[in-house]
Amino acid sequence: MADPKGFLTTSRQEWPRRPVEERVQDWDEVYVPGALLPIISRQANRCMDCGIPFCHDACPLGNLIPEWNDLVSREDWRAASERLHATNNFPEFTGRLCPAPCEAGCVLAINQPAVTIKNVEAAIADRAWADGLTPPRPPDRLSGRTVAVVGSGPAGLAAAQQLTRVGHTVAVYERDDRIGGLMRYGIPAFKMEKVHLERRLGQMEAEGTKFRPGTAIGRDIGAEELRARYDAVVLAVGATAWRELPVSGRELTGIHQAMEYLPLANRVCEGDLDISPLSARGKHVVIVGGGDTGADCLGTAVREGAASVTQLDIYPQPATERTETDPWPTYPKIYRLSAAHEEARDLATAPAADADARLFAASTLRFTGDESGHVRALHLVEVDAARRPRPGTERTLPADLVLLALGFSGPDRGDGLIDQLGLALDERGVIARDAGFATNVPGVFAAGDAARGQSLIVWAIAEGRAVAAAVDRHLTGSDRLPAPIGPYDMPLRA
Repeated sequence: MADPKGFLTTSRQEWPRRPVEERVQDWDEVYVPGALLPIISRQANRCMDCGIPFCHDACPLGNLIPEWNDLVSREDWRAASERLHATNNFPEFTGRLCPAPCEAGCVLAINQPAVTIKNVEAAIADRAWADGLTPPRPPDRLSGRTVAVVGSGPAGLAAAQQLTRVGHTVAVYERDDRIGGLMRYGIPAFKMEKVHLERRLGQMEAEGTKFRPGTAIGRDIGAEELRARYDAVVLAVGATAWRELPVSGRELTGIHQAMEYLPLANRVCEGDLDISPLSARGKHVVIVGGGDTGADCLGTAVREGAASVTQLDIYPQPATERTETDPWPTYPKIYRLSAAHEEARDLATAPAADADARLFAASTLRFTGDESGHVRALHLVEVDAARRPRPGTERTLPADLVLLALGFSGPDRGDGLIDQLGLALDERGVIARDAGFATNVPGVFAAGDAARGQSLIVWAIAEGRAVAAAVDRHLTGSDRLPAPIGPYDMPLRA
């Protein structure tokens, strides 16, 4: 701890965002380039040497947060990078995409604004790349064992990197044409530019990981054939089976799932398309669903030039501070203003909204369309805390494009992978596994959202690291890799 009074003398200061009017004109990250490093050492100095760092437990990766905060306060970037990468394979991802449950568990957050842990993490990662502190770490020798990882999201990539580094020959299979999973096509570039992903993939290739994009296991290669080729298989296929909205008018054209819409916008940024076939330009857009995916749709529609954008959230508007039902150090359900919501608020994209672009406590009743069968209106009603309609509160919103962002129910079964292997599923519809991450099929392991259910990027990376330890133990009988979590561990809850 460099300054024992740092948390008393320095106020919280976050990575500043670019002006709204500027950033909505492009797809670059929303933050001011280069504005983080000048402030981050003093921000890291706010870490208060609390003795029992609950931020460790709030983060499933077990990040050594007080240690690298102290090192950053001293501007020892090499040591800070070493401590950060000791528990997290991809801090440049989490430093941008994670909602930071670690900050909710910060002891300082009991009665003051938390340490900007997420910003410190991003600063360390970016400085490490800039200073050449993240060279490839290929194994000294190969084990002669082979592993197939199916799925290239954060769980699959973390598992692949860990297993490659201890000498196993690893191939990552991805059904999309590029590696990265939802980080590639689901996360908009304004939240994380793809250079961060490409840079890490280049490191992994230099270490020896093989990538096989454009290959759907179960369709292009039979699941049993894959199993016969490799000594172990890790399934990290995500939970991409989206939830539906079974209301009248759902069959109208112009109503799409968020994960039909977002990948096309990302393909425009990749240069594959000049304009998205589902572009929101000039359209009245309604997003059904109040989570992060809905916010990603919101920011994307704003950049595409929508005539209006409104986001519906079935939950009531949360409080601005913790309540008794959300005690420290749990992650509180409070009102948050993401970059996309800030943009929608300042640009007044939804004049009828309660706050920024959101209508809270709103439930969709039905859709109506024109004579050609295209959606033109969404009919909603206000609901109480038990989601019961409030009489006399029906409203109609103009809607030329409706995006459903209602979450995901489990892994997609369309490719036949699950059925071909005969994998058991649990009552939630995700892949069942034992305490060692193993499925009911010998040699086949499961990790990430496919087995845990829809979760955060830090949980995905932790799952990837933990399943890698389980696979290495299965192949060698030794405990060489760290396992930050077990398959049944859960986030802190009241």
